[in-house]
Formats: sequence, C-alpha cells, structure tokens
Amino acid sequence: MRGPSAPRRKAGPASKARDSRQSARGAENAKGFRGHVAFIYEDEWIIAVDKPAGLAVIAPEGSRATSLYDIVTEHIRRRNPKGRAAVVHRLDRETSGVLVFAVSGKVKTSLMSAWDRLARERCYEAIVEGELEEDEGRIESWLAPSGTSRMRVARPGERGALKAVTDYRVLARGHGYSRLELRLETGRKHQIRAQLAAEGYPIAGDLRYGARTDPAGRVCLHAVLLLLEHPVTHEALRLESPAPRDFAAICSAPERPGKHVNVPDASPSASLHGGESGARPLARGPRGTGPSTRTSATRGKRKGRPGPS
Repeated sequence: MRGPSAPRRKAGPASKARDSRQSARGAENAKGFRGHVAFIYEDEWIIAVDKPAGLAVIAPEGSRATSLYDIVTEHIRRRNPKGRAAVVHRLDRETSGVLVFAVSGKVKTSLMSAWDRLARERCYEAIVEGELEEDEGRIESWLAPSGTSRMRVARPGERGALKAVTDYRVLARGHGYSRLELRLETGRKHQIRAQLAAEGYPIAGDLRYGARTDPAGRVCLHAVLLLLEHPVTHEALRLESPAPRDFAAICSAPERPGKHVNVPDASPSASLHGGESGARPLARGPRGTGPSTRTSATRGKRKGRPGPS
C-alpha cells in the first residue's frame, strides 16, 4: 500500500489483498465525514477500499455531503495534486464492502469495457427475513426499472428488462432470519435486493424492498469478495472484506428478533409487478411476487420471517 510514509506495494502473482489496512485519516473529516474508510489494496493504477454503510459512492447532484469518491480523491492527491479517483462500479449507499476505483481515466475505460471478464468472482453476504430450509440454489429472473430508485422482476424479454442470475448458499439460520452467501453471475442494478424481495425474503433493514425489521440499523448486505484480474498487470487480485460482526449475531444471539418498523405499503407487491413466465411455477415466501426460476439442491418447507407483533 502506498501512503505518505509507506512505499507502494507491488502485487505478486495471484496475490491476495493485503491484510494491512490504512484508514483515510487525513480525509476522515473532509466535508464533515467522520467514519472510517480502509484502503485494502493500492498501486499506481487501481485502489480498492472497504466502503462503510451509509456513505454514498458519489454524492447526489446538488448535495455537498461527503462521498467515497471525495475521500479516495483526497487520498490520491496526497502524492499527486492533480490526480483524482475514477468510479468503475458502485455499491448502494447502505451496502458496505469491497469497491474498486481507477486512478486514471485510461484505466477506468479498460476496467469498465471488460468488467464482466475481469471481475471473475463477486461474492456478498446478506441477512434476510425468513428461514430458508433450502441449503443452496440459484435465482434466475429478469429485472426492469420501477421508477428511478428501485427495480422489479419483469417478464422474460420485456422491454428494458435484463436477465439476472444469483447463486446462494445458506450460512446460518435463526430467530426468523437467514444469513446467505450470494455469488453474482450478472451484475444488475439492485440485483440481490430485488431478487430476494421478489422471492419473499427481503434483506433485513431494506425498507425500500419490503423489509419489516431493521436489526442492524442498516441494509444487511455486504460485498465480501471481489476476485479481479488486474487491468494492466493481469494478476489475479483477491480483494476481501469480512462481513460485519452484527450479521452473525442476528442469527445466533438468543432472543434477538430485531427492531420492528411500520412501513405502510412497503411490501414488494406494491412495486414488483408479477406476470406469467415460461418457467415452471415457483413456490414463494409469504410476500414474493414476480416471475423467476429458482433451482435448489435441497428443497424443504419455508419458515416464516419476523414481523410486527
């Protein structure tokens, strides 16, 4: 890692992200932000950070709030006053975990033009409402915009809809929640959030997609792994961020049902429009809507999820 007093690190073949992490101390108070941003990996072409929940990658138009882009740019300008970060991909404001920036426009173009090939593996962890008894499986559906800030499950081939594929594995169950490992085959906007909500298992804390509880005070979705082919050196970089400790505690801590919230008309059925599908019928959770195909290695009954008393 390269910093004001540290030499730049060079990646080795098939290298794993460095365990040593540097917080953005000089940038922590930029424009009022006082959180912690850890720099996972850095060289002269790319920077990988551990994004905290609640921090936008780019501030909305007209907003003066600090963004992750501001913090990474300030970090770059410590050694290059004219440098700036270049956004390659994004995580939602309330999602945390691994995120990569380019250090130049040329590298950004290289990454974005071949992202699906260079991003060899993308893995997330999530806490969802409801206890799945199926140990693993795959969700295939078509996603289309529903307004400006959410996605919905659409009919296959519908205008504007794109196919989305997510593999999942259950890591833990308990207290009306499931902890899932999710691997993306495609990378659509709000892919995980919209698909899980349509299946009847919204991510805990995700009120936009119909969650009824908020056990961690945030959307419980975290990017734990990005296996990336370096756009310049072509080395395999394994960039990792452990899931927050809260995630394990939600499923395992005794008598921790989570904070219940009242959200009128927040169910997925209010925004995710169902329809017919050529796929075989899919048994859904209590509030799932929309056509999709889900295959699983182990099928079983589905337990309910927590809700307001």
